[in-house]
Amino acid sequence: MRTDSSPGTLPAREHLPATAAGTPVLDVVIPVYNEEKDLRRCVLRLREHLARTFPYAFRVTIADNASTDATPLIAAELAAQYPDVTNFRLERKGRGRALRTVWSASDAPVLAYMDVDLSTDLNALLPLVAPLISGHSDLAIGSRLSRTSRVVRGPKREFISRAYNLILRGSLQARFSDAQCGFKAIRREVAQVLLPLVEDTGWFFDTEMLVLAERAGLRIHEVPVDWVDDPDSTVHIVRTATDDLKGVWRVGRALTTGSLPLDRLARPFGDDPRDREITDVPKGLARQLVGFCVVGGLSTLFYLLLYSGFRQFGGSQTANALALLLSALANTAANRRLTFGVRGRGGAVRHQAQGLVVFAIGLALTSGSLAALNAATTSPAHTTEIAVLVVANLAATVLRFLLFRAWVFPDRRDPAPVPSPTPAHAELTTISTGDPR
Repeated sequence: MRTDSSPGTLPAREHLPATAAGTPVLDVVIPVYNEEKDLRRCVLRLREHLARTFPYAFRVTIADNASTDATPLIAAELAAQYPDVTNFRLERKGRGRALRTVWSASDAPVLAYMDVDLSTDLNALLPLVAPLISGHSDLAIGSRLSRTSRVVRGPKREFISRAYNLILRGSLQARFSDAQCGFKAIRREVAQVLLPLVEDTGWFFDTEMLVLAERAGLRIHEVPVDWVDDPDSTVHIVRTATDDLKGVWRVGRALTTGSLPLDRLARPFGDDPRDREITDVPKGLARQLVGFCVVGGLSTLFYLLLYSGFRQFGGSQTANALALLLSALANTAANRRLTFGVRGRGGAVRHQAQGLVVFAIGLALTSGSLAALNAATTSPAHTTEIAVLVVANLAATVLRFLLFRAWVFPDRRDPAPVPSPTPAHAELTTISTGDPR
């Protein structure tokens, strides 16, 4: 798994302005290999559809994957005949290699691709790229598995497609519905940072790109599509499925070991409400409150179970002290890691010692509540004791959070330096015809 890409800063997503005539907003790449029969028909139909429905300037790029038939000649003729059609020749096969090479060098702010057979209804193209143009999303994919999609294909391909996506959900926790539909788009500034992390050069390229984008917190928009299977498709199903499973294993292992620098993709866009500076609200408070409440709820259940167990063998004060001590140790450790994000062993003993001081305060509060209850009645019912302790623990929980945040785990991190802006005009001027890795 590659980790050698240079860091990038993803800017705020903004609506793309209307550009001057001739400057493409959308670059649609069509990867082809020995498609002399369908290429001309595909390009002409796509051009006609875009000219009729797309309100921005566009470009159609033919990415020839080392074809050995008349495909290169047809591609050259189309590029010479139409100014909005370009042709690029690669000497090595691989859909992923073609997309990464052409996308990396394109100057269009929105990059898309579709299969040459045009199995996907072109009416989904504008809905696919609209969220990217508006600045709402980072990537967009067509989905054949949406409930509102209309798909015509055989039971074998249907089974393989659904089984593959179930594997992705079970192994890589993918939440997108259709990884392999040949109908996708991405914003260029996202592609420049994401693509160097994608290792595959074949059919698994799509899946790897989507998994990494999703894990990094990028927004993926899905569009239900109408799709008709191409009976003459040259895709080798068994070999492709085998390669995909190998890719799933490789990506899953890389994600598990943490060898991917996904933080380069998770930089704030600047338009996320969570990144806005809000006065009088400490940074990270909402996230810490959620984490503390979850840990506190589990700790309370743990405490009540311990108290009920210890109460069978001793008095209420002893059971309360033991249960509170053990649950406090567990609570401090859980909050240290999950709520306040403190990793490593450094300071762990000090944190536990401070946590015990907080525990002592909670013990005084809960023990005082029990003492008050016993003073009010000589033989309180067990359920009454539990109810009093729950109320007392809620009060102790609020106090515990304040002490944890201000004293035990204060945020002493210095503000991160503001990165210097990268030149907006830095573009790739040449394209390598070999492996871009």
